[in-house]
Amino acid sequence: MSTLLNSESILGGTMASVVTPSSYLTLHYRLSTKENAEIISTFDENPATLQLGTGQFASALEQELVGLAEGAHHVVELPPEQAYGLRNPALVQHVSRKTLQENSASTENYKVGDLVEFSAPAGGQFAGVLLSIDADAGLFDFNHPLAGQTLIFEARIIGIL
Repeated sequence: MSTLLNSESILGGTMASVVTPSSYLTLHYRLSTKENAEIISTFDENPATLQLGTGQFASALEQELVGLAEGAHHVVELPPEQAYGLRNPALVQHVSRKTLQENSASTENYKVGDLVEFSAPAGGQFAGVLLSIDADAGLFDFNHPLAGQTLIFEARIIGIL
């Protein structure tokens, strides 16, 4: 991909805005699995408006938008390594009942499939999906839910500010 020197390129003799790493833009987008299971789409709804580089959109998806001109329609297949990463077996871990109680309301009744948030030692948050639970501990998957999946990303740039 060529390096963009400014936010405009010549298309058919006219100057057209193009997406930069910090663009504020309006777009329609769709994210689906390679097996065509739709994860999210704005094509049948109102378009999304966001600013790149602020964490509103996944980094890999933002990179696919940079350099596109206003009006562009772009479809790309992202392997797991370029999307949400490969599944990491080390991120499937047991969490003691004591830790679960420390991170939840006393009335919490966990069920397999629940997404549970935990406090990180440095003050942040992380979450895992409960795979199983017994009297001593719960088994959680802390991988991103889309880790290990090839994704199809489709975008149509409506406007660039």
